Amino acid sequence: MIEIAGVGKQFVLHNQGGAVLPVMTGASLSVGAGECVALVGASGAGKSTLMRMIWGNYRCEEGSINVAGTELCRAAPRVVLELRRSTLGYVSQFLRVIPRIPTRQIVAEPLLAQGIDEDAALAKAEGLLERLNLPQRLWSLSPTTFSGGEQQRVNIARGFIQDWPVMLLDEPTASLDAANRAVVLDLILEAKARGAAILGIFHDADARAAVCDREVDVTGFTPTKEAA
Repeated sequence: MIEIAGVGKQFVLHNQGGAVLPVMTGASLSVGAGECVALVGASGAGKSTLMRMIWGNYRCEEGSINVAGTELCRAAPRVVLELRRSTLGYVSQFLRVIPRIPTRQIVAEPLLAQGIDEDAALAKAEGLLERLNLPQRLWSLSPTTFSGGEQQRVNIARGFIQDWPVMLLDEPTASLDAANRAVVLDLILEAKARGAAILGIFHDADARAAVCDREVDVTGFTPTKEAA
């Protein structure tokens, strides 16, 4: 479901005289249906950069990124957007929402975008919010003033409301207490059981051990100083 081969990335620092900063070279990995793979490596090794290239926020300069049969390195923006709408889910560390939109509407939005009946979409959103222990009094409020842990639970509910064939998870258990961490790990295991291919960043070693089938160390994809 995810096939990455020979991917490279560099940034051009326009505010520093156009200096070129190589950050990744020769990245290769695969994730099959029903599998959860963890990206590991020191801070700055390129884990988040690789995730953003798969999501389509960053272009790759070389190589191939194929998600569910769609080649992304040379894909038009409309192709990337359609993949996000139907196939590729992403749970980031940060919740970015339009102010004043109620929490349950934010969580239900991926289903509403698919044309799902509004009552059914909102009911599923409420079920996830309840499962993640977000108090009902907050469901009708915008999450912009919530605590970090509350916002993360909204983010997770939104990310798991749809049965995505492929999922990217960026620190999904960060900012969570033990009880809600356990709920998130259960959600990941359920997604694996239905056949989702999952690629994630988990700094929590116990979380990795609970849900991941194997690890890929991105340090091996970091350019050497000589190459830079």
